[in-house]
Formats: sequence, structure tokens, C-alpha cells
Amino acid sequence: APVIAMDIDASSTLVATGSADSTVKVWDIDRGYCTHNFKGHGGLVTSVKFHPNKDKLCLVTAGDDGMIRIWNLGTRKCEAVLESHVSVVRSIDFTDDDDGAHMVTAGRDSVVNIWSWKRRSLLRTIPVYETIEAAGLLATNTQTGLDAGNNCARTIYTGGEKGVIRLWDMDTGKEIFEQKKELNAKHAFVDVQYLRQSQHLVGITNDQNLLFYAATKKLERVRQIVGYNEEIIDMGYVGQGQVHLAVATNTEQLRVYNTEDLNCELAYGHSDIILCVNVHSKGSIVATGSKDNTALIWLVNMKAPPNQRVLCVATAVGHAKAVGAVCLAQGASCSFMITGSEDRTVKMWDLSPLSSLFDSPERTAAIISESGPVKLRSTYTFQAHEKDINSICVAPNDGIFATGSQDKTAKIWDVASGKALGTLQGHRRGVWNVAFSPVDRVIATTSGDRTVKLWSLSDFSCLKTFEGHTNSVLCVEFLTKGTQLMTTGSDGLIKLWNIKDAECVLTLDKHESKIWTLAKQHTEAHIATGGADSVIYIWKDTTQEHIDRLHMEEAKLLEQQQALDNFLSVKDYRNAINLALSLNQPHRLLTIFQDVMMATEHRHLLSAEDGADDSAQRDQPAIMGSVSVDQVIGSLAPDQLERLLGYVRNWNTNGKFARIAQATLYCVLTQYTSEVILSLPSAKDLISAIQPYSERHFTRLDNLLTDSFIVDYTLHAMDSVNPAGMEALTIGDDDSDYE
Repeated sequence: APVIAMDIDASSTLVATGSADSTVKVWDIDRGYCTHNFKGHGGLVTSVKFHPNKDKLCLVTAGDDGMIRIWNLGTRKCEAVLESHVSVVRSIDFTDDDDGAHMVTAGRDSVVNIWSWKRRSLLRTIPVYETIEAAGLLATNTQTGLDAGNNCARTIYTGGEKGVIRLWDMDTGKEIFEQKKELNAKHAFVDVQYLRQSQHLVGITNDQNLLFYAATKKLERVRQIVGYNEEIIDMGYVGQGQVHLAVATNTEQLRVYNTEDLNCELAYGHSDIILCVNVHSKGSIVATGSKDNTALIWLVNMKAPPNQRVLCVATAVGHAKAVGAVCLAQGASCSFMITGSEDRTVKMWDLSPLSSLFDSPERTAAIISESGPVKLRSTYTFQAHEKDINSICVAPNDGIFATGSQDKTAKIWDVASGKALGTLQGHRRGVWNVAFSPVDRVIATTSGDRTVKLWSLSDFSCLKTFEGHTNSVLCVEFLTKGTQLMTTGSDGLIKLWNIKDAECVLTLDKHESKIWTLAKQHTEAHIATGGADSVIYIWKDTTQEHIDRLHMEEAKLLEQQQALDNFLSVKDYRNAINLALSLNQPHRLLTIFQDVMMATEHRHLLSAEDGADDSAQRDQPAIMGSVSVDQVIGSLAPDQLERLLGYVRNWNTNGKFARIAQATLYCVLTQYTSEVILSLPSAKDLISAIQPYSERHFTRLDNLLTDSFIVDYTLHAMDSVNPAGMEALTIGDDDSDYE
């Protein structure tokens, strides 16, 4: 059976659970076994609570039968049954200033009961006139920030169907504070948790949100976490710093997320699902369209008090069906709004009555609270398409606007008169999104035919077609001063295109389903995407960081190359070899070894010709031609040794470099034990690659040695037959002397 209630004792060693099977179990947390199993309730166990007295462990439980039972964990028996509630008991708590001498219980019978723990008797009943889902006690003498007359030593908090938290004086039963419910909010509390250390009350709502209230600041909301998202339909960056996202998520509330700490503001105004969101360039004005056939204008000020951060300042009522597309004017004054609907019509709304609100946002809350949202009037209305309108975009100069529809066309209109200027025909399926270039007289459209098209606003001809998505392309934005396009599609892919050559330069695959929307910051530093997988991903533009990193790596490489040349010029082979290994330059290392060995051989040859005594060199033979080089090879770190053996493996495959490879391998084998070599991660692969080529080289040397014996034999044979020839030469010399 499912567990409905749970509590942990003060020592954090026991946990009690209440279940739908009418039983209460106590578990040892460390060992994971059940220590007690209590039976006695006649229905669901809805609340459990350990008594704070550690000398006598007691557990209090309550159920949907209204009964409260006190269990002694030492004797494993029920000590008392308290009867007063007539409905489900949802909360149990104890006072902390007198070792739990008083108990508070509350339930769905709209009362809070205060009990004497010692006498097991009812002291007081407080009627609260609402169904209570959670109640408890604040820490003793908590300063709630109320007036001096309303402060009390022991304060009870309650939360329930009204969706507000209320405070009560436990000693008098008087209500001392009730929250003011947020405008148009419809939630109710299903639980309230008290965080004693941070002095926060956390309300859990029936729409799965967490609301954090400061218990010491008149229950001011300090944070809100939204716990459930449906499909992300549309969104846009708002606020001056553009760190907040206004999001429409298949609900009637507009959600404004702080992307840094995920705090969320819920704005109530629509009565049905929000379908579209558009944000003005200022970042403080937001327009939304909904299935309730209306469009709303919101003013966003994230520095205002919590209940005034997102205010509905105007309503646009007039469409006969759902408003699926909305766009605000691009100019600083934001003088108009264009809306498109499933009724196939386009309306232009005059926003000039809102200019005073836009100019003085600090006074907006007071004005709206007095007179309510402004009712907008439409300037003109006309049927724009033969099917639903999916997208509307206003040009940067506010002179024209474009609409995209399921009738496979996009149209260009004059803002002032609403006159049609041109039709963009070419898509084989409905047009999902339209976007104007910020610099050029071109417009981009996306379609269900899996293509993106770029159109000229001069003659309305198609300039380019971008193909690459495997399903409908749903959204498009111009980036990098109009030189690139970013698109999202039903295939769950995000693609970045270069407009000049119509090539896709980047594909991002993170979403698990179709991506409905794409939002960018003015600086294009961050881009957010959201879709049917209920997830918002925020992407950071790392182009400049990548370029800077490449420049730094290139500069560092040049410095190291110069240092390597300097080491070689002064014959500092130790540092030269270490640097060549760190730079991963096997050819330079091979050249160093060749030069050292050739220089040594040349020096020995000259010494032999001069007859000089080179016994000192023979006393300390150097495998690589230089003792310092041998010492460097013998003192390599494991990763450097593994890299050097990798070079040896490659050199060994070429007979031209086999001598250097074998000399290096011999130098390694004479200075490192087999255990050290075999401990390298790739030792097995290196040995298996070096061995066959080494055997081949030794076989070739054996053949050369065998062939040299034939040369020796031939020379010896020539010496044995040469005396006759020598005599002729001698006679010739004698004749010449005779003459």
C-alpha cells in the first residue's frame, strides 16, 4: 500500500511511516529494518509525528477517521486515543519551549485543536473556516515582522484551500495575520513545510509549485519554484539584463524564470492556454495570445515586490477564435500591436493609451489596482489568409509586417493601412514562422516542407532555400548581424546556417522531441530553446572563446618552438628532448637523435684518423651518442616514456629510421625494468607492434652479414691467385730500371 505520511525523530535514527493499509511502521534508518508495526486506525493514516521528548519515545498518528492515537515505542502499546476532529487530520506538531507540553492538530474539519500532552486533554479549539491541509508551530518568540500588538510567543501557521498562509496566536486563538492572495491566483495549498534554520515557510500548491515565504518578513514571498512543465510553446527574454525568460507552457499562467537561480514568477490573467509570447526590444513589455480569444499586454519589472513584478496592463478582446500569433512594434515607443487568430483575421491594436504606464513603471501597480487593465481598441481588422495564422513579425522600421499561415503562403502588409504588399509563394506546406533580417531587406520563412526560404522584400522572390531538417522547421532567428540563421524543427534538431553559402555549419541535438520555440538575447550571448519534451535548454555562444583559445594555443606553440630551437642551438639536449615530447613532435625528436649520433660518429672518425686516444669515450659508451641524451631517456615520466615508445613503434616501421628506433629501444630497455614497461597502459599494443618489425630488421642484418662473407671469400681468393700478376708488375719495374 502507498505511504501517505512520514516523520523522522530528533536523533535521525528512526523514521515512521503511515500507510493506506491503516498501519504505522517505525524503521531503523541505519540498519533498514522495521522495529515497530502498529495497528489500530480504521482507515488511511494521514499524519505521523514523533514527540520531541527523547526520554520517552512516543509517536502520534492520525487518520481519516479523525482519531489521534499516541503510541509508546518502549511498551509497543497505544497509550491514548484522542477524539475531537470529525474529519481527516492532516497535521500534528508540538511546542518547542516546554519540551512538547502542548500539541497542535489540524484537519479538513476547518478547526485547529490545542492539546495538553501531559493530561492528554483538549485545551482549545480554533475555528479557521477553511479546509486545512497543513499546520504547525513557528519557533518560539519568532519575530514575524508584524505590528507590536500582533506579535506573540507561540505562533501557529495554517494553509489550505484558500491558497494563503495564516498566522494564529496559540495562547488566545486569535488570527494575527493573513496573506493577501496574488491577483488572479487560483492555487490551494496541499502542504506547508517549516524550515526552521532559514525561517522560511514553503507552501506546496495543488499545481505542483513551491512558494517560499520569509517567516520574519510578514510572509513575503522570496522565491518560487515551478515543479511541472508541459510543452514549451513559446518564450522570450525579458528584463534589462535579459536573464529572465517569459515562457508559455500549455497553461493559462505566464511564467517568468530567472535563468540564474531558476526562481519563477507566475502571472495570472488568461483563462485558457497561452499560445504565443512576444517581447518588446526594451525587455519590459510582453504580449501574449491565448486560447481564450484574447491578447494581453504585461509590464515586467523584476525589481518590484513579488506580487508586482509581472502586471497585466491591457487586454485586447475581439477575435472570434484563439489568438495564435502576436507581435509588438519594434520602436522605442511601442505604439501598436498586431495579432493573428485561428479565425484567419489580423487586427492592429493602438497602444498609445499605455504610454504613461510604459514611461513610469513604478506607478503601474497603483494605477492598475485602481482602474484595472486598459481595454485596447483595434485600428483595423481584415482577413489575411485562408487558413490559421501561425506567425506574425513586424519589420525593424515598423513600416511593414509579415504573416505566415497554414495556407502555404507568407504575406507582407503595410502597417499604417493594412494593405497587402506582396505574397511569398513557394512552400509546399504550411508556413510556421517568419522573421525579418535586422540589416537587409530580406525575410526568412520556415515550413512543414522541411525547408527554410530566404525572400527578397524588393520583388518578393526566393533568394535561397536551406535544406537539412528531416521534419517540419518550426522556428527561425537571424544571428551574427544578419549573416547567419538558426532554426529549430520537429526533428528535435537545432541548426546554424551561413546565409552566404546556404550551408549548415552546426547541428545541436539535445531535445528529445519537436522544438517549438527559440529565443535569443540582444547580445546573442545566450540562446534558449524549448519544445514538446517540456525542457528548456540554454546555449552559450562560445565562438569568441574558441577563437581566443586557438590564438593562445598558437602563441604558446610558437613560443615553445622558439624555445626548442634555442635549446638545440646551445646543444641543451635534455630540455630539447623533454620539450619535443611535450609538443608531440616525433619528427623533431628523430632529427635530434640523428644529429647527435652522426656528430658522435664523425668525432670518433676524426679521432681515429688523427690517432688520438679515445679511451675516455670508450670507458663511458653512450647508446644514443651522448651520455646526456641517455640520461634524459632514462629519467622520463611514465606518460613521456609511453609516448617515446609510440614514436619508436612508428620509426621502426621504416627501414630508413630503423637504426635510430633500435638504438632508442635499446636505451629504454637497458634503463627501465620490465615491470615499469609492462605497467604502461598501452605496453601490450606497443610490444606487439615493435616486435615483428624488429625481427624483420634483424633478419635483414643477418642476410647482409652472410653476404659480407662472400665478399671476404672473393677478396681472399683474389689474393691467392694474384702472385702471377704481381710478378709481372715486378718484371715491368725491373725492365724500366734496366733501361
